[in-house]
Amino acid sequence: MLKIGLTGGIGSGKTVVAERFASHGIAVIDTDAIAHRITAANGVAMPLIEAQFGRSFLTPDGALDRARMRALVFGDGIAKKKLEAITHPLIRTESEGKIQAATGPYLILVVPLLIESGNWGRRVDRVLVVDCPETTQIERVMRRNGFAREQVEAIMAQQATRIQRLAAADDVIENGDTTLENVLKAVDLLHIHYLQL
Repeated sequence: MLKIGLTGGIGSGKTVVAERFASHGIAVIDTDAIAHRITAANGVAMPLIEAQFGRSFLTPDGALDRARMRALVFGDGIAKKKLEAITHPLIRTESEGKIQAATGPYLILVVPLLIESGNWGRRVDRVLVVDCPETTQIERVMRRNGFAREQVEAIMAQQATRIQRLAAADDVIENGDTTLENVLKAVDLLHIHYLQL
């Protein structure tokens, strides 16, 4: 089965694009959704995270305290590697299971850090990048998440640059200075293209 890796910077519009593919009956495997599930209360990663980082990184209900962990890992590369050593293998295992179970002509793997991770790029047949200007990303994330500009810029600094993502892309959907209707049309055209592949 053809595997399309869908990626893009924070606030680029990956969710809108993924949902449109799903509306065509295409299997969508979202590694971010898996990451949230395994770090929710009673999530499979939580005992390992508590053992590594301590109870103070858990919310009262036992989920990952995302704000606290974000503040730690953006300033501490060793802590970031420790967190990834826990979560990445679990995400990979669950996504592999979903890939094996998927049916249809092709599937979409949503991987925000596809370019950065290295090994995800080898596991997909094509890379689809949702692209928009960095100023648009910052505005969207500030509005959506209530983050300060500095927080958004710190997240973006940890991600591949726009140039790096575009250089790795087989296909690009522009989601900057355009309408939602145009973005959805672009997905529909790519859907037809992927069916032909």
